[in-house]
This record gives sequence, C-alpha cells and structure tokens, in this order.
Amino acid sequence: MTTTSLLTDHYELTMLRAALRSGAAQRRAVFEVFARHLPHGRRYGVVAGTGRLLDALEHFRFGPAELDFLRQAGVVDEATLSYLESYTFGGDIWGYAEGDCFFPGSPILVVEGAFAEAVVLETLALSILNHDCAIASAASRMVTASGDRPLIEMGSRRTHERAGVASARAAYIAGFASTSNLRAGQQYGVPTSGTSAHAFTLVHDNEREAFAAQLDTLGPDTTLLVDTYDVTAAVRTAIELAGPGLGAIRIDSGDLPVVARQARALLDSMGAAKTRIVLTGDLDEYSIAALGTAPVDGYGVGTSLVTGSGAPTAALVYKLVARTAGPEGSGSLQPVAKRSVGKPGRGGRKWAVRRRDESGTALAELVTTVPPGPGGRNRALLRQLVRGGEIIGREPLSAARARHREAVAELPAFALQLSRGYPAIPTVFEPNSD
Repeated sequence: MTTTSLLTDHYELTMLRAALRSGAAQRRAVFEVFARHLPHGRRYGVVAGTGRLLDALEHFRFGPAELDFLRQAGVVDEATLSYLESYTFGGDIWGYAEGDCFFPGSPILVVEGAFAEAVVLETLALSILNHDCAIASAASRMVTASGDRPLIEMGSRRTHERAGVASARAAYIAGFASTSNLRAGQQYGVPTSGTSAHAFTLVHDNEREAFAAQLDTLGPDTTLLVDTYDVTAAVRTAIELAGPGLGAIRIDSGDLPVVARQARALLDSMGAAKTRIVLTGDLDEYSIAALGTAPVDGYGVGTSLVTGSGAPTAALVYKLVARTAGPEGSGSLQPVAKRSVGKPGRGGRKWAVRRRDESGTALAELVTTVPPGPGGRNRALLRQLVRGGEIIGREPLSAARARHREAVAELPAFALQLSRGYPAIPTVFEPNSD
C-alpha cells in the first residue's frame, strides 16, 4: 500500500501548524468517533472498516514526495514539515469490534495521543468508517430480508473502483455469501462468483449456441442467464442442453415474482427440480423481502448495496472530548465539548457496554466516563486496537463475520423489522456504572 498521509483535509494541517505554534500540539487529547443519529428509520448500525483503517494507519507517513507537495503548495511551514517528516502515530486506539452493532452515541472509535498526532487522523478515520459502516448496515438488512437464501455482492460497476472492493468486504462481514469483485477476493479472501452478461448471449448467433459454449467451458453446474429474449424458451433450451443437472438460471428483468414462479414450474416439469433460480436487477432489502414467498434460491445485489440503500454515509463524526491543560501533555484529562445549538457534544473519554437481560437480549447501550466493572450481564464493547503506536487489533475477516451474526441475534426481535422505527435499544449516558 502506498502512503495514506494525503488522504486528508487541508484544515487538519492548518490546525497542526497553529497548534505547533501555540504549544497545544503536545497536549494529550482524546477524540471519539460516533453517530449522532442513525439514518432515518434504521434500528441499528453495523461497524465495518476497522481492519482497513488499521492498514491505512500503518501507512500514514509523509515521505519526500508528500512533503515536497506540501512545501510547494504552501500548505504548511518548515516547522510543520519537520514534524511531519518523522510522523508516526504513537498513541492508543480503542474501538468496537468489526461486525458489532452500534447506536446513536456509541463511541465506536476512541483515539488517544498528543493532539498533533491524533488530529491529522480525522479524515482518514471518517472516510473509511463512514463508507464501510454504511454499506455493512445496508447489507445486514438485506441479509435479514433474504432469510437463508445467499446473497452475491455485485455492485462494483456502480461505484468508485476502490469503493467496490471496500463494499464487498463490508457486505461479507454483514453476511453476504460472495462477491463478483476479484480484488476483494485477492486482497481480503472474500469468496468470488460470476456467470455471464447479456452481451455473451448477444455476441453469438443464437441463445442455444451461447448456452452450449458456456456449458462446454464451465460444465453443467454453471449458471445460465435466461432473460435476454424469452425466459420460457431460454429455460427449455438450457435444460435440453445441460440436462436436469443444470446448476442454476439467473433472471435479471421482468416481474420477478411472476417470472420466478413460471420458471420454477417449467424446471420442475422438465425434471430439473434441483436447478436453482437466482434473481438480480436493482434489488434492495424491500424487494428482497417481497420475494420471500417466491421459489428463489439466491439474489445478486448491486447498486442499492454500494450506495448504502439510500444512506451512503453512517453520519459519523470525529470529536475532541478530553484534553490536558498542562504543558507538554502534563496534568489530568479534562472533558471538553462544543456547545453550539443543534450539535451539542458530551465531554469526557467514554466506555461502553451492552446491557442485556437474563436471556441475553440487549436492553440498552450504556455509555459511561469510567471503565465499567466486569461481570454481570453487561458485554464490554471497546477493545484495544493500537497500543503505544503498535497495531494489536487485527483479526481475520471470518471473526468479524461470525461476530455480526452473534450481535444481531442479541438484539430484540423488532430490530430486524424493515419498517421505519426508532433505534432498537436506547443509548443511556451515565457518569459511572457498574
């Protein structure tokens, strides 16, 4: 990975430059990432992007090319360039684990260190977490809507090329079975799958010739796209060529519930009872839920997934909540918070637990300014990701995927409803709690 140091906003270096001049740069500071609210009507959010953020942090360095650009552009002065030349983050970072759920006010990332080293990470943290949490939150709703039918992420052509890779990773955490994106397969180990487009059928002289070529190449377990011309005729041709052991057909257009039922009846009548039906075509969680009674075996989701199904950002912010007052970072941390109308803050370094009842169902998100005591029904939510600048919180993607299943199972049943509602559990702020 190349340096990530310029994936940031100009104003962060403006603040750094002035803080170096005022002497505030070395004050110990605590920044927190949280959402003031969830997208309208959503009942929970999903943490994703933490692993990508740790990778980006590891490469947050200012080399000769970056320093020369900043000098030539007049962004910073020589004193700031000297500081950036040796920049490495040496503080601590805590965060919610990937795959866990979050709610308004959840401190999903806590960054502790000198103000100078922490303030420059704002845009890096928010750009990754806002995107990935939004995608994972939408993906989780789609997984719920699909029941036990697998979902394929196939939105790379509907977003930025790198966002497509990140989206595939986030969707996999939330329960998608595979992706069409090969870079996501290479970089993150997400299972990949793919069939063919209408162009493959159209480039051949007829549908029979196209199907025969695909079957000769990939074998009968392949998936044939049957809606280029007439679905009924295509299904008949597919089974005539492949036999009843054809793996699957894909339908990408039309009145999907009706077409799926017609195709299922035809497949069964031709002895292809085990041939699966996969639906694609601008699906979202609502259309997937509406297909719940249709004879369908899986879905492919693209545009809606990579745009967060109408909520392309998780509305996360990165705010200073505590700092020391003494020179060179001395003294105890003091709570700080903005007081502006409409965007008030809550000062103090936070800790969080999920309070549960005797059956293990979540009751509340409890946020405190003192580390909670162990035991009881409370589940601690923050884990250390970086200690003294050393990254210690990496984990396999499979762990985040399993955690998400457990976190969703912990929520009250109404949390899984797609209808608009309030957050599934309240966020309770207390100065201290056992």
